[in-house]
Amino acid sequence: MTLALRHSWGPDLDAATLYGLLRLRVDVFVVEQACPYPELDGRDLQPTTQHFWLDDTGGQDSGGQVISTLRLMLEGGSAERSFRIGRVCTRASDRGRGHSTRLMHAALAEVGEHPCRLSAQSYLADMYARHGFVVDGPEFIEDGIAHVPMARLALTGGTRR
Repeated sequence: MTLALRHSWGPDLDAATLYGLLRLRVDVFVVEQACPYPELDGRDLQPTTQHFWLDDTGGQDSGGQVISTLRLMLEGGSAERSFRIGRVCTRASDRGRGHSTRLMHAALAEVGEHPCRLSAQSYLADMYARHGFVVDGPEFIEDGIAHVPMARLALTGGTRR
């Protein structure tokens, strides 16, 4: 199996790719985690939204299936640039192989020195901590699942603040 790292701005996604991203997210968050939530939130196709994903390009029958994805959104304006990572997920049969880490590295390269936030499912806080995120508030329940807010602060003078 050959995996390809892909990246696209929201408005540049073709219909088949968008379908693959949404299908994986629904399979993981709605079906597997039994958590009905409003997946179609209107942010996927915004001009400031970027998508990163890995697809299986190996073999004649693979069809380039999306196996892991995340969404990166610009939140602040040009003066106060900040980002939010969300919708991070990997197909159940492909977990534990570093796919989310590979996507996090790609997304954080885009973030650069700017602050970035995310809402982590609580059991994944340690994974995000390995990417420089720290818990930034109390645990909360979203759609019936425990989450913690996490932040990776701006880089100034070689250190995070």
